[in-house]
Amino acid sequence: MSAPPPIEDLAIVGDTQTVAVVDRRASIVWLCLPRFDSAACFASLLGGPEHGRWSVTPRGELVSSRRRYRGDTLVLETELVTDHGTIRVTDAMPVRGRAPDIVRLVEGVSGEVTVDVELVLRFDYGRTRPWVRTLDGRVSAIAGPDAVVLTTPADVVDDPNALRSTLTLRSGDRVPFVLTWFPSHERAPEAIDAERAIAATASWWTEWASRCRVDGTNRDHIVRSLVTLKALTYAPTGGIVAAGTTSLPEALDGNRNWDYRFCWLRDAAFTLYAMLHAGYRDEAEAWRDWLLRAVAGDPQDLQIMYGVAGERMLDERTIPWLPGYGGAAPVRIGNAASRQLQLDVYGEVLDTFHQARRLGVPPDEASWPLQRTIADWLESNWRRPDEGLWEVRGPRRCFTYSKVMAWVAMDRAVKAVEQHGMSGTVDRWKRARAEIHADVCAKAFDAERGTFTQSYGDRVLDASLLRIPSVGFLPARDPRVRGTIAAIEKDLVRDGFVLRYPTGEGKNLDGLEGREGAFLACSFWLVDAYVLSGRHEDGQRLFERLVALRNDVGLLSEEYDVARKRLVGNFPQAFSHVALVNSARDLASSQGPSQERERT
Repeated sequence: MSAPPPIEDLAIVGDTQTVAVVDRRASIVWLCLPRFDSAACFASLLGGPEHGRWSVTPRGELVSSRRRYRGDTLVLETELVTDHGTIRVTDAMPVRGRAPDIVRLVEGVSGEVTVDVELVLRFDYGRTRPWVRTLDGRVSAIAGPDAVVLTTPADVVDDPNALRSTLTLRSGDRVPFVLTWFPSHERAPEAIDAERAIAATASWWTEWASRCRVDGTNRDHIVRSLVTLKALTYAPTGGIVAAGTTSLPEALDGNRNWDYRFCWLRDAAFTLYAMLHAGYRDEAEAWRDWLLRAVAGDPQDLQIMYGVAGERMLDERTIPWLPGYGGAAPVRIGNAASRQLQLDVYGEVLDTFHQARRLGVPPDEASWPLQRTIADWLESNWRRPDEGLWEVRGPRRCFTYSKVMAWVAMDRAVKAVEQHGMSGTVDRWKRARAEIHADVCAKAFDAERGTFTQSYGDRVLDASLLRIPSVGFLPARDPRVRGTIAAIEKDLVRDGFVLRYPTGEGKNLDGLEGREGAFLACSFWLVDAYVLSGRHEDGQRLFERLVALRNDVGLLSEEYDVARKRLVGNFPQAFSHVALVNSARDLASSQGPSQERERT
């Protein structure tokens, strides 16, 4: 099996319904059609070329590769420099009309370069070879319900393993390729003009990015992260996936490999908070509507995650024919954590609704009854142990962060009545709020060490405790908060970056053995805690180190392997990018997200 590209060598293009993952050599190595969570037709990222990819390979010695996004867009340009000359590959996915299209424009920049284009289609996550035929000058490939059609002026040869084209390019030569998915029982869509599609895609993203109302020195970082978050939004419903991939390992060669192509309520709440503050109200309203549809019903049946259209059945299974990223098996499809109880999500959801009201998002008649029902249920159930923020696959515990966020839920419900005129059992909610606060301070605080702990009655630290001041539970200058920050600095920081919790000694919270990387969102939470506690310079220094971990096109995965100096985990990771946006704004203004929530 060939070595996979480093995760930091990956980029994406997308149409706000799915993403294609492109490596530094202009190979598309991961693509699910027609949705984020559909079966992949290019899966070489989790296996080898035989599991599907679309490569553009200049002959001769590759001297260098350089790439960029065109301005504030999701149009990707990759230049491959060889000893014979230079070619450029421009990739885009037009915002979808009837069908998803992947547009690739291969052009000569200098010299004379022979280029091999190889399209290996394997549906069902690399397992199924399609039936290939030529119709009306276009090449189609069909397997079960899936079909694609390739449109190009280049000569295409169908051999037993791939569709191949050989190009000889001089400066100014331009050869387009368009791959279009459609249901196999329907007629293929009409071909689109590749160059017009690229221009229209660039214009769409430029216009969207221009609506960002954030200014300052970190604006470029913020805009790139917001564009990435928008790319992870499923436009038909407003759902936001946690990442565009599955099973990229949290530890290289390890088995912490999870499917992140679903909509976590927590991640979506964080994302929409960042979007709201940047001026993207339409996205907030779309997510609110998705949420109302997805969680409709009894609050005790609320899931922590759903499919992009609100699906509840996300059963987890493994794909045995894929060896995994660099051999990191198993490859998982679906996510068993969807059936867990995680009390913190109730707080995240009610806090997001609260912030939306505060920032002027027009109310929806159905949203308050849902919030009131959630608050009433949580009032009677906040004492229950749960699997917590980190989705333990073991006995439930009374996680401190879960209780803190239950307090947030009660607090935001009270404020909805007192500040926004909503109706509800406010006296009961106030009592529950006070009870939760007292319970956390009594049972989650280790007075001997001067720090809050991961769960009631233990001595383990947890990076989620850094959010205690940013959600307004206690002020950052409270001695208990300061002590918690100091303890996390001492025990969870590696080379300046923050672990979620201690790992490596036997089985960890996720039920698996071994270490994992530093969790990037947690490291940004430390930035926020520094800012709130008056350590602005420490926050700025850490922020700059975190931003430097982004790859050459500004993208982050879930974690960072401090020892190997590699990005690890699924990619791109919404949690990492939304944390970057919020920390950037905290550093830039006394009215940043954490400061506002602390005062809320």
